[in-house]
Amino acid sequence: MSLSELSHSQRERLAFIDFSLQYFGHVARTDLIQRFKTGLAASTRDFSSYKELAPANLHLVHQTKSYHRTAGFKPVFNHDPEVILTSLSRGFGNGISSGIQPSEQCFDAVRLIHPKPDVIAALMRAIHNKQPIKCGYVSVTSGESERVLVPHAIVNNGHRWHVRAFDRKHKQFRDFVCTRFTWVDLLDQDINTIEGRGYDSQWDQKIELVLIPHPSIEKSLAIQMDYAMEDGKLKLQIRAALAAYLLRQWQVDCSEGYKFTGQGCQLALQNREVLEGVENTSLAPGYA
Repeated sequence: MSLSELSHSQRERLAFIDFSLQYFGHVARTDLIQRFKTGLAASTRDFSSYKELAPANLHLVHQTKSYHRTAGFKPVFNHDPEVILTSLSRGFGNGISSGIQPSEQCFDAVRLIHPKPDVIAALMRAIHNKQPIKCGYVSVTSGESERVLVPHAIVNNGHRWHVRAFDRKHKQFRDFVCTRFTWVDLLDQDINTIEGRGYDSQWDQKIELVLIPHPSIEKSLAIQMDYAMEDGKLKLQIRAALAAYLLRQWQVDCSEGYKFTGQGCQLALQNREVLEGVENTSLAPGYA
């Protein structure tokens, strides 16, 4: 059997199986039925078809009545990492993905950083199954080293994708850039209580940023319209762990007296005091 012999709808269902195995590590017939509203007999046929295409990719665990990813898994479908990450971030993941098709009328910004699918897949499985990972990671300051991390979220910070994880070496939650992993292995062990997402205080804490047009701009109506401000303000609720990234991405002046005016700065942070206790404030333009 080859993929070309299958209908588009069946390819979608098989791609869902392939995607679930690669990114979550397991999939059951009930997942297929819930996603595509098919019957039990149809889902059984789909798994049989997938096993014909890739018999070494999965094995049935009778206790859980689900198929699990094998160590020798090789994806049947090409899951484009940018499409998958965008789909996952929007709560969508039907498994079938293709490269981003360029439009002759609508253009997106050029992306310079593209994480590897196998790294994203390993991180997603670790997050989904609450497992720690052992990995090689290259830091700007210390070069490559071996680390043990407990990841709980993958985030686009506006410039690149990073994973939020507990670092066992430094015993704290940190951000790790997805493109800097050289290898990732999942560890077959439970995570410690304090390593879980619920203990990441910066992640759980929500703060409100109040953005205003930069005071140096005399005619600020255009800026208010750009950001759909009400009464000259834009109020944003955001996780404390992500606040500095947003402020950097949008070049928001966080300096006292609003003296940071370079690099096309159009916004200013009205409530600077909200950054007290927030990590990575060195990323916030002008903040000291």
